[in-house]
Amino acid sequence: MKVLFDLQYLNVASTGIKTYMVELAKGFRKYPHPEIEFIFTHEPDEQLKDESFKGPQNKIQRLNYHLDYFRWKEFQLPDLVKKYKPDVLICPDFVSPAASLTCRRLTVIHDAFFWQMPQNYPRWWRKYFLSLIKKGLKEQTEIITTTEYSKKSLFENLGDDFPISVIYQCPKSLKSLSELGVFSKLNLEKQGYFLHIGTFDKRKQLLLLTKAFAQFVKQTGSDKKLLLVGGPGQSDQMNDFPKVEALIQKLALEEQVLLPGYLSDGEIKSLYEGAFAYVFPSENEGFGIPIPEAMGFGLPVIHSDQKALMEVAGGAGLPFQTGNQQDLLEKMILLDQDSGLYQCLSQKGKIRSADFSPQKFVEAFHQIILKSGS
Repeated sequence: MKVLFDLQYLNVASTGIKTYMVELAKGFRKYPHPEIEFIFTHEPDEQLKDESFKGPQNKIQRLNYHLDYFRWKEFQLPDLVKKYKPDVLICPDFVSPAASLTCRRLTVIHDAFFWQMPQNYPRWWRKYFLSLIKKGLKEQTEIITTTEYSKKSLFENLGDDFPISVIYQCPKSLKSLSELGVFSKLNLEKQGYFLHIGTFDKRKQLLLLTKAFAQFVKQTGSDKKLLLVGGPGQSDQMNDFPKVEALIQKLALEEQVLLPGYLSDGEIKSLYEGAFAYVFPSENEGFGIPIPEAMGFGLPVIHSDQKALMEVAGGAGLPFQTGNQQDLLEKMILLDQDSGLYQCLSQKGKIRSADFSPQKFVEAFHQIILKSGS
């Protein structure tokens, strides 16, 4: 069976979707199946290096990117389908071509945010992107999503015209050597900081986390720090970075709440290895990849009780009521003071993280590919 894997979006992909695409491409090569031949539209490493549409952009540059993406999905990708004649096309970035194709389609829709949180997106862009998604849902399409929560949310917004399957993804494989210099660079002590990694999107609730941490310091007198790694949200509507920065200054916490921006894989690996705990207060996630990633390093995870995060944590995390600052504070204090709980969560997390291995990720795709061809 021949499978064409669309990797065009890697030239702009960030955070979760980037990890999904890269790890899936690596997995297809590392864990081959004797009945499946994979054809990549792009070499992953080369596509990641393409800087044409990365970085700050003006309106003309953004328009050029959208035109380039449209040309790819609606003309160039269908041409590749004609050229290679695959049995299955995998589109891991929400959108499949609107054109009729001779092959089956596996379209990955990671979450239902476009329907659930319209206020977080520019109106015209959201309308345009939703039209692309819906026009690509045709013929022999099966939707792949990341959790049972996302599956239910997609059914509510797209109906049941197309089957939806859940495949748990794996976290980023941090193979780089640890870069221990990050501790002196950021003036950190091992076991001396709470960690969060990701963009400053509003739904991540990093304002709430910063406020809870300020209370934690005040009530416990702790010298622990809060490290918020990552960059601004993906649009003006979604970006809380300026608000978090202003709050830190207002609370005079510049020395204890650190905003180092994006860091290298080696630095990220070191920070996971040296953190006290990971805190994930997001109000909405389709999956929540930092949970298995942090658990794999033996880090206890405090997370909101949002349904996808509860599903992924599988009882191995310490949940708090979503949006409840007082409850988050209490869980941070509890973890800081209860060493037995700390060790228990660390051990349970390591066991849970094994459910999200690269091999399981790839083999789940193999099963669906072969099932669709039977």
